[in-house]
Amino acid sequence: MLPDPITGAAALAKNSAKKLLLDIIDHCHSQLVLFDLDSTLLDNRPRSAYIMREFAAERNLPLLAEATPEHFPTWSAHNSMRLLGLTESDANQIIDGYLEFWASRFFTSDYCSLDVPINGAVNFVRAVHRAGGIVTYLTGRDETMRAGTLSSLEKHGFVLSGTEQSYLIMKSEAEISDDDYKKNALQKIVQRATVAAAFDNEPTHINSYREVFPDSICVHLDTDHSMRHVRLLPGIVSISDFEH
Repeated sequence: MLPDPITGAAALAKNSAKKLLLDIIDHCHSQLVLFDLDSTLLDNRPRSAYIMREFAAERNLPLLAEATPEHFPTWSAHNSMRLLGLTESDANQIIDGYLEFWASRFFTSDYCSLDVPINGAVNFVRAVHRAGGIVTYLTGRDETMRAGTLSSLEKHGFVLSGTEQSYLIMKSEAEISDDDYKKNALQKIVQRATVAAAFDNEPTHINSYREVFPDSICVHLDTDHSMRHVRLLPGIVSISDFEH
């Protein structure tokens, strides 16, 4: 697989990824293992596809009514519209209205129920928990999404926040930037606990983990990202999923 032209990420071969994940399970006892949710443990492309189909029904746009998760290889809704057959001009005319429509739905408890687990994610998280690791979900979702997030985690069989050795950390307010929120959260964590490993799809965020926890295993999920031109720091490895 060719490296991501933006981040430089290249997912480990399956055998190497499997060894990495098993090593984390073997050495995580009594330590935190940090997990982002969106595009790390959970694939939210079904959520975006569903919203685009709703938009298509409201605006009578039959091409967009065919949206599936596969039409969302990146975070660019404009790119997804083009993949579905809209012309550049037509996509430009409706993109602003779509993004407003999308934002009012995407960041809600109801719609996050549409997410599905990344391959192997449920089994890996449960294996970490069985091994005595402290499962810590550190997500950019805000507190208004807590109920839907917990429901989604429970539905798919993830270890639940509130059970022994499991936590869900969320933004207090949606307006806080994910970058600032995660940097502040990491500074609090480093003063209180030891981190065995951390997983995140966003290059800026996994780079922050690497800087704060230089002795921890920092793993980038090579799924999708915000498309900012941020290169992964040395020492960060990439995997495509959690199959082990």
